[in-house]
Amino acid sequence: MNPDPARARAEALFKKEEQRREGEKAMAEYQAERRATLEKTARLRALRLARDAAAQEPGARRPRKRAS
Repeated sequence: MNPDPARARAEALFKKEEQRREGEKAMAEYQAERRATLEKTARLRALRLARDAAAQEPGARRPRKRAS
């Protein structure tokens, strides 16, 4: 039984389109994770710099260490 060439082409196009959509979705997820990481890093850096600046002030007390 010989498959219909038009059907085979349509299935190949469908597979390519599906792969393209999956690739776009994966890239969007990657970029969202990257943005979240950059935002978190920036927030933590700002907190660390604020803490270090406060520790440099005259008469500043050192923060207590947290019990783990």
